[in-house]
Amino acid sequence: MLKILQIVFSIIGISLSAYGLITRDYQLNFLMIFFLGLFVLTLGIKEFQRERKAYGLLMIALFLFSVYVSIQSFIWI
Repeated sequence: MLKILQIVFSIIGISLSAYGLITRDYQLNFLMIFFLGLFVLTLGIKEFQRERKAYGLLMIALFLFSVYVSIQSFIWI
């Protein structure tokens, strides 16, 4: 299940970043950051399942930071 979520979140994030690069319209960057943050969250959960708590905590901290940045970007638009 996590593998499917990883693939979906990464495809959505990469698609949004490619759209922004091709059209030079960066209004959807907050969504790209959000979906890539969700991707990192799934990586963090997998690291916790592998008993690698340090990497898991790092990934979850990166997820929280990316969600914060995404919300800030959405508010300032």
